[in-house]
Amino acid sequence: MDTRGADADEGQTAEPGQAVEAMTEGRIGLHDAGSMRALAHPLRLRILGLLRTGGPHSVGMLVQATGAASGSVSYHLGTLAKHGFVVPAPERERDGRERWWKSAHEMTVMRAEEFLDDPDRREASEAMRRTVLESYHRELLDALDAEMALDADWVAASDSSDGAAHLTIDEMRELTAELDAVHEKWWARGREARPGTRLVRWITHVFPRSAA
Repeated sequence: MDTRGADADEGQTAEPGQAVEAMTEGRIGLHDAGSMRALAHPLRLRILGLLRTGGPHSVGMLVQATGAASGSVSYHLGTLAKHGFVVPAPERERDGRERWWKSAHEMTVMRAEEFLDDPDRREASEAMRRTVLESYHRELLDALDAEMALDADWVAASDSSDGAAHLTIDEMRELTAELDAVHEKWWARGREARPGTRLVRWITHVFPRSAA
């Protein structure tokens, strides 16, 4: 699981007792139940996504973007900071009256198979991933509502599709790797805003379909 915009690419296993592991290329790996439960909250997930895609924000900016109360935003920022997801951005503070925050990493990385034999971590992992999936659903519906405000060319370039195929486990791994390479290519190209660009999101899932 690899999350950049909402709030994980395969990660390395941490040593016992390590809550989160800072990884190369601005990635943070999740390994303990506490850090996963910290992200199993829609507002915290949204705050982290805003900081990752929009850069540093003041508390007031996050209040305006989320519609949440200032005290609530500050509380959830504190929780995210406790688990290493966000850090203060004092370089953005002009008069010291409002605190600024920024994301500590560019993406979150998690390996679900790591927790299959650990009930506590598996439950926390599932809770976090359900919150992420719900955020995807809301984001897709918001994008649909926003289409009327877009130029026709941007609407025409958009896509929403799915597919299914009978694959071996090796073929499924190949599919996942190819999609990951596409994500990496365009993420690397579009990490910074440029003239004529707007933030474009993609959401893909690869999974074995249940026989039920």
